[in-house]
Amino acid sequence: MKPMEVGMLLYPGLTLLDLIGPQTVLAQAANIHLVWKTRDTIITDTGVAVNPTATLSECPQDLDVLFVPGGPGMIGVMSDAEVLAFLADRGARAKYVTSVCSGSIILGAAGLLRGYKATSHWAAAELLPLFGAEKTEGRVVIDRNRITGGGVTAGIDFGLVLLAQLCGDETAKLTQLLLEYDPQPPFDAGSPKGAGPALTEQLLKSIEPINRQTRQIAEQLAGVGAGR
Repeated sequence: MKPMEVGMLLYPGLTLLDLIGPQTVLAQAANIHLVWKTRDTIITDTGVAVNPTATLSECPQDLDVLFVPGGPGMIGVMSDAEVLAFLADRGARAKYVTSVCSGSIILGAAGLLRGYKATSHWAAAELLPLFGAEKTEGRVVIDRNRITGGGVTAGIDFGLVLLAQLCGDETAKLTQLLLEYDPQPPFDAGSPKGAGPALTEQLLKSIEPINRQTRQIAEQLAGVGAGR
């Protein structure tokens, strides 16, 4: 098979696991372009450096998959007209428009989720309707050619679902076996439902400044008609 063309947006402060989970799943089946405005090294949320392989202008015009990760750095990206224009352009032609975690909020800001069901990190999902998306619960949500994953660790699930769409269930199953993806978490605390109200409130307080900034920008963009 001809390798697929996958464009994965990079930006300073992205969540590394949002990116590396899907990238690992898709690596054997695709030409993956790690895209940013320059080829300068990107520092992710955990301090690990990632090198872009293409600039926005160098990214192929026609992609099989356009992918956006989330992360605290999304606040700057949501207000970046150059990046949003790139996403709108490539997303208009891509076979699949996709994200993990709060990357769906960036897709929304670029006008790519209006009228689509989508998910996000549970702490950011309430922003999706500001961009005309229908907030939908699920580890991975598919609506036509939009595929969105939940928060952070959902990236592997998302990658396998996307790989199955692109290459068939057997290829996805073989990849899952190769990765020995057989999660057995030590705690039932991976969602607000499992963690309970006390832990959930504690976490929300710790990320409140980022959430407040993100909401302010999202409301400003929605107010001026972003996402139409």
